[in-house]
Amino acid sequence: MSIATPDLSGKLVLVAGATRGIGRAVAMAAATAGAELVITGRTTGALEEVDDEVKAIGGHATIVEMDMKDTAAMPRLAAAIAERWGRLDGLVANAAILTALTPVGHVTPEDWDNNIAINLTGQWHMIRAFDPLLRAAPAGRAILVTSGAAVGSFPFWGPYAATKAVLEALGRSWAGESEQTDLRINMLNPGGTATTMRASAFPGEDPESLPRPEDIAPAFLALLADDCRYHGEVVDARELIGL
Repeated sequence: MSIATPDLSGKLVLVAGATRGIGRAVAMAAATAGAELVITGRTTGALEEVDDEVKAIGGHATIVEMDMKDTAAMPRLAAAIAERWGRLDGLVANAAILTALTPVGHVTPEDWDNNIAINLTGQWHMIRAFDPLLRAAPAGRAILVTSGAAVGSFPFWGPYAATKAVLEALGRSWAGESEQTDLRINMLNPGGTATTMRASAFPGEDPESLPRPEDIAPAFLALLADDCRYHGEVVDARELIGL
């Protein structure tokens, strides 16, 4: 089953972690649907590659080199967006890391701190910085990317699973605070997808057995659309688009 591609013409969408994998696919899909983009990532060269692809399909992107651990950069970016556009129509909080899979008692302090800083603390700083801009849009949409590891038992995935579980709780709180607005906030679980992160966790897995990032991207567009009625939910990407 396929779903109709929403028209995102005139929308300003920020995709964090847009240089590869799901983030890159979502950026390209949003640009194809007519959105103007702000794309962030850790390296300018990789961002420029995505920008070139966006330009090749007639789209427009503003690239911003930004590390999720650089929390001071987020309010600076929000201020720049406010000055230029006055609003943000869509936020895709996709940037995350997966460190070495190991028993909880063997996790290094460095890996723990990096998981918390990037997968959780950085996400909160994004929410804090961009919430006013999303509320200023006629139909603001925010997507926090989660994982099946947030629920149940996932041995050796402790830090990553913990950050995603807390991110879901944070997203539900944010959504509950936004009930009386036009802002829609959801957590999206892409499921197993053929990405570099997935390959690092499952090196023996055949990537051809998994959906590609491009296959999952339509689920993000559905949650960015004006007619999205999901709010405060953990949405399964495959169920949403019928994969």
